[in-house]
Amino acid sequence: MILKSLSLINYKNFTSKTFEFDAKINCFVGNNGVGKTNILDAIYHLSFGKSYFNPVTSQNINHNADFFVIDGIYDKSEREEKVVISAKKGQKKVIKRNAKMYERFADHIGFLPLVIISPADRDLITEGSDMRRKFIDGVISQSDKNYLSNLLSYSKVLSQRNALLKYFAANNTFDQDTLSVYNEQLVTYGQPIFEKRKEFLVHFAPIFQEQYKAISGEAEQVSLTYQSALHDMPLEHLLTNALAKDRMLQYTSVGIHKDDLAFEINGYPVKKFGSQGQQKTYLIALKLAQFDFIKKESGVNPILLLDDIFDKLDENRVTHIIQLVNTNSFGQLFISDTHPERTEGVVKKIHQSYELFHLGHQE
Repeated sequence: MILKSLSLINYKNFTSKTFEFDAKINCFVGNNGVGKTNILDAIYHLSFGKSYFNPVTSQNINHNADFFVIDGIYDKSEREEKVVISAKKGQKKVIKRNAKMYERFADHIGFLPLVIISPADRDLITEGSDMRRKFIDGVISQSDKNYLSNLLSYSKVLSQRNALLKYFAANNTFDQDTLSVYNEQLVTYGQPIFEKRKEFLVHFAPIFQEQYKAISGEAEQVSLTYQSALHDMPLEHLLTNALAKDRMLQYTSVGIHKDDLAFEINGYPVKKFGSQGQQKTYLIALKLAQFDFIKKESGVNPILLLDDIFDKLDENRVTHIIQLVNTNSFGQLFISDTHPERTEGVVKKIHQSYELFHLGHQE
């Protein structure tokens, strides 16, 4: 799968800009603030229907406009695919594929497989469990429509159950029958999500460990562990046991929405005991494992975005990462960096065709 061209109108700092891309490697170089990351984010937007860095649609519109349009033309499975995303202030975002509008954004997820590696990924280590759940859910959802459907349904029922608990507290009342209906629905959608996450980690963790070892060249042991109360008890029983607590808190305190991933190095949390370099390598290994997993599941080479890849990594390690991707018969690679000579030097080492885009403030 190849992104042939990208057109931006009023997207972030770009008023109007069109790019024609190389089929292998594309590098965006220039000073900070010229929009390198914004271009990568536009490509991400075409795959997921939202920004990687700012999910608030209106904040992705150029300050001097009231709408944006992102237009991408792809070669996929020997046919041309045109994807257009448009948004206007005060209106619902629209995604079209070959001029036909999607009724549900979820139907588009997985059509254009993509993996991004960015300094913003550090939130996976430093922030709360919701970031790590989004990661695992995002990887699985790109190749499993049923999983995504269950996630959306679970989230909807969870909101309804939480609203009911608040209603009980506000009106000093309680209705077990109504609550039981929501409990049953949470189990219906939540139990398969748990089973899929558990199965996914069995396959994913070894891939991740191989990637870490290949990138780091170090002997330290890394692990990735799925933490869920459902390991010990079915969701149905967890909900029953937590009823008194839930009524007091006025929200659902147990379920797959509380699951987490434990990131460890040599048996200790990466967040507390990993150096900056180790944390960065851990995150890149996670993302390259994601690349391998999606490629295997979808049969398509995902597009790979490397945003500010030299951040906290030396040039030799970056070269090694790009060579790793190269040996994986990757599809298309997009890189952003502040130093043109550094980027071109690394890219030349792997003997692939490439395009270098120099960006300035007048974009």
